[in-house]
Amino acid sequence: MTVSDGRIDARDWVLLAALSVLWGGSFFFNSVVLRELPPFTLVLLRVALAAMILLPVLCAQRLPFPKGWAGWRPFFLIALFNNVLPFSLIVTGQVYIPSGLASILNATTPLFTVAVMATAGEEKLIVRRVAGVIAGLAGVVILRGGLGFASGQGLGVLLCLAAALGYGISALIARRALSKSPPLATATFQLMASSLMMAVVAGIFERPWRLPMPEAATWLAVLGLAGLSTALAYIVFFQILRRSGATNVMLVTLLVPVTAILLGALVLGEQISPREIAGALVIGSALLLIDGRVLKFFQR
Repeated sequence: MTVSDGRIDARDWVLLAALSVLWGGSFFFNSVVLRELPPFTLVLLRVALAAMILLPVLCAQRLPFPKGWAGWRPFFLIALFNNVLPFSLIVTGQVYIPSGLASILNATTPLFTVAVMATAGEEKLIVRRVAGVIAGLAGVVILRGGLGFASGQGLGVLLCLAAALGYGISALIARRALSKSPPLATATFQLMASSLMMAVVAGIFERPWRLPMPEAATWLAVLGLAGLSTALAYIVFFQILRRSGATNVMLVTLLVPVTAILLGALVLGEQISPREIAGALVIGSALLLIDGRVLKFFQR
């Protein structure tokens, strides 16, 4: 069940933080794999391996498979807008722009989700929530040091923005058609559908069977992308979606740049600048504004 007033409970805040770590790693993994593999082949490996990881777990849980085209149709729809299109658009965009800028553009997802859900009549267009998302996006820009990009990178920017719109549409589909589906089943079936579609796309445009065998580092990045940033991440994603709603789960894209910087500091020993601290504080304030409980506390 989703939270009716748009708030997020403590458990889902923890899940959002975990999801931001899992998805934040995808930009790094993409950058490594794109050195040796073309974009569509990367996406095919990502979704196919993730499906192979989840399928035995699904069978062990004895969850039933969809019956007929009517049962599979919503999974193919969400696979198209949640995997095939956004994954392909983002990795193609990263050919033209750096991963840091791609993560900033990915943070526009909550704005698109708010617009899509309001247009479809699924969630009210709450001024507090819109203001919070815009403030959070401003915090991401501060965190990353600006939006500037070199000439010739416009195509990459447009591709990443189109991916963010795709995520917003997928949230609507999941809300309407898959609200009663268990998170593990939804994740597995959408990845199976994505694998079939990406096999056709990659086969037509890139013919992956003719590509040279990648090195070990590339395969490790593919496994991290499939196992952590896809298989595990989507189980967490659909769990939050069922409990807290479509707009709230997409707030994870605001947290991704923050967790990336924190991981760099904790794991790699990188220094955190005052600008990054300021950006993180703005994002934190925006998330509190979206949640709304702090405002109600001060209004007492």
